[in-house]
Amino acid sequence: MMKFLVFISLFLVGCQRTRAEVFTSIGQMTDLLYTEKELVQSLRDYIKAEESKLAAVKSWANKLDALTRVSTSDPEGYLAHPVNAYKLMKRLNTEWSELESLVLQNPSDGFISNMSVHRQYFPDEEDQTGAAKALMRLQDTYQLDSEAFSKGMLPGVHSNAVLTVDDCFDMGKTAYNDADYYHAVLWFQQALKQLDDGEEAVVSKADILDYLSYSVYQMGDLPRAIELTRRLVAIDPNHQRAGGNLRYFEQLLMKQLRESNQDYQPPSEEPIQLGTYNRPKDHLPEREAYEALCRGEGLQLTEARRSRLFCRYHDGKKSPRLLLKPIKEEDEWDSPHIVRYLNILSDQEIEKIKELAKPRLARATVRDPKTGVLTTAPYRVSKSAWLEGEDDPVVDKVNQRIEDITGLTVETAELLQVANYGVGGQYEPHYDFSRRPFDSNLKKDEPDAFKRLGTGNRMATFLNYMSDVEAGGATVFPDFGAAIWPRKGTAVFWYNLFRSGEGDYRTRHAACPVLVGSKWVSNKWIHERGQEFRRPCGLTEVD
Repeated sequence: MMKFLVFISLFLVGCQRTRAEVFTSIGQMTDLLYTEKELVQSLRDYIKAEESKLAAVKSWANKLDALTRVSTSDPEGYLAHPVNAYKLMKRLNTEWSELESLVLQNPSDGFISNMSVHRQYFPDEEDQTGAAKALMRLQDTYQLDSEAFSKGMLPGVHSNAVLTVDDCFDMGKTAYNDADYYHAVLWFQQALKQLDDGEEAVVSKADILDYLSYSVYQMGDLPRAIELTRRLVAIDPNHQRAGGNLRYFEQLLMKQLRESNQDYQPPSEEPIQLGTYNRPKDHLPEREAYEALCRGEGLQLTEARRSRLFCRYHDGKKSPRLLLKPIKEEDEWDSPHIVRYLNILSDQEIEKIKELAKPRLARATVRDPKTGVLTTAPYRVSKSAWLEGEDDPVVDKVNQRIEDITGLTVETAELLQVANYGVGGQYEPHYDFSRRPFDSNLKKDEPDAFKRLGTGNRMATFLNYMSDVEAGGATVFPDFGAAIWPRKGTAVFWYNLFRSGEGDYRTRHAACPVLVGSKWVSNKWIHERGQEFRRPCGLTEVD
């Protein structure tokens, strides 16, 4: 449209400049006829471009109309699938911007103003990157290959949520830009496989091979890096980097073979997949044990231990509110003692708590071990809100119920924290209690995080499960090999401190990544102050 308007403007300006001559020169008038013909052709080109653009916009509208009908019929269920959540982030951050650029070629004030109003709520590049990393986190924890994700084949789930060649390539680039070549290789390889299988894509095979070959080189696999680079050179002999990379890789491999006195071994013909390369170690020493428990592996619930677990009715040491209707209590673990309470929250209470929390949800924080200041961290991925008893009678009622069940006062407890774990949401192994600076288990100084509260340390944790989770989302204890699975309306309870006030380091626990579903929990951290006569000190340090 802009080019057409510029053409019109120049044409009219030209007419104004030669107006006197137009009526006296047939020759120039015939020139104007040809100019008009050119203008008509320009108009037809504009109409053709507009029709092409309109067809593209219509195609977008039809596709998204069908998609939004499905997604808004059950928003939480739709977003429970991690691929849907990732593609929503990508769609709003990238693809809608491309549509905006297309529409901007034509004066479309209504659409643009609408986009401007809503853009402030759109995910940005950081959000899209976070969603991609969440898929990789799920891939690692639950040992899922890239093909399973690209085809939407998750455990126990049948879905048409798929990742295209371009989606897989973008996943690889997210890892590549973060120098995470382990995941980059897996996703570039998947993009290449789907392209080789005949799937159409915007990204070229040369671009995929370029990134994949360098990522494989970074993983230390020179023979395969050379083979991939040769494929790239065969496709694009004039590629600006391929020739130089190939010579460098070949020279480096020959040097390594000479130094190690070994013969050349051709690369494996097996495609790169999960397990081809070793995953790099990270900051978490119990990573393997933690992730195995998340998958339901490595559980230490032996028959001997199981025989020591019982279920009973619990009246909170004869609490008046529980005498006529005691709570069902089940042992989840014997030592440390972890119990589950059944039918703690009704569906109506859960919905009310979620309703109160949703407008306040913000990225969950942790205390910096050096400063004691609250900050976000990559090992805790969830959104949380804090509710006071005064916010609604339901919150006050839940607080009272926790006090009745545990026999501990909640006057010095923290507010009720509500958390929602979405795609890949997790909280890696951590302690709920604050470790003291003089603690022998502490490797570095950690300020007393709760000193300013004047309520002592976190004595106990009461965790309400407010949703079922289709896959993943367990609460695991790597130290003794326990996994507790979410069950809507139930709650689990354990002590973080011994009666002496010393921390029970066995209670280091984690919230496993949610694979499929949306995990809602609320928890109450009960502090030491006010419990002196409710839970008196024992005779030894570990009573």
